[in-house]
Amino acid sequence: MGALAWYDWILLIVSIALILIIVLQNSKDDVNNAFSGEKSDLFANQKARGPEKVINRLTTGLSIAFFILAFLVSVLPRF
Repeated sequence: MGALAWYDWILLIVSIALILIIVLQNSKDDVNNAFSGEKSDLFANQKARGPEKVINRLTTGLSIAFFILAFLVSVLPRF
């Protein structure tokens, strides 16, 4: 085992970016109602606007990139 390959570094950067963007998101449910069994508006049809829309799209893009890169990192060393 040696140093990390270039695709390992890219996966590391995407992973850190995904963690940071998830931490930036607003919670959609009240913590007090999380375990009480009350009706949750988590899956209500709410449209994201402004910065929230950008963060949602960025999270989607980074999660797709993470999945693809994780697959490639597991396959590339075999070749």
